[in-house]
Amino acid sequence: MKEIIFNADVGEGAGFDAQIMPFISWCNIACGSHAGDQEEIQKTIRLASAHKVKIGAHPSYPDRENFGRVKMALAYDDLVKTIVTQIEEVKFYVDKKGEELHHVKPHGALYNEVVKNEEVASAVLEAINNIDKSLFIITSKNSKLSYLVKDKFRLKFEVFADRNYNDDLTLVSRLENEAVLTDIKQVFEHVKRMVLEDEVKTKKGEELPIFFDTICVHGDNPKSVDILKYLHQEFLKLNISIG
Repeated sequence: MKEIIFNADVGEGAGFDAQIMPFISWCNIACGSHAGDQEEIQKTIRLASAHKVKIGAHPSYPDRENFGRVKMALAYDDLVKTIVTQIEEVKFYVDKKGEELHHVKPHGALYNEVVKNEEVASAVLEAINNIDKSLFIITSKNSKLSYLVKDKFRLKFEVFADRNYNDDLTLVSRLENEAVLTDIKQVFEHVKRMVLEDEVKTKKGEELPIFFDTICVHGDNPKSVDILKYLHQEFLKLNISIG
């Protein structure tokens, strides 16, 4: 039987976290730089712990005004420093709760940059190495980050349930129409193709091979709860378990 591991970006103040947690296996908690704060981090960790969801840190460019979705021109050392600070913020409260930090997943523009920018990818790896190199790193299959990791770090590949893809397997910009998928049946067909056929249909209609360990549903998507409930319901009908 195939197994799907769903993850979601949480702790961002979207208001859906309590409803999302029962339907995911891993969560990525905002570290306070694009969203969230110490209180939100602690509340989200308690939720994850109650539902036995593995906890990850979700660092970003330090840019709350743009929700971390705009690239910033930070010096290399400054970027390493802010990522270390963010991960340590979440790790402190995870340790305090008696839980373990499982992974790190960059957010927004930082996530997109590690796909194509080797210097930014190196900064992320240096930050993680300074904290705990045994942490899993979540990124896309063909990212610069994944190439730099080699056998030095633990890696998990990710795809997105609620985002459209370009023909180079990058995500369609949120500035474009149909970048974000909100129709639950459309999302299911999108994910089903990836799960059953190891392919993704791009925005332009190309069918391309894709590889992944986990599937993300964005926690700030207003349909996130409905999407996750529907995906669980429909994949269980197909005898596919949810990890």
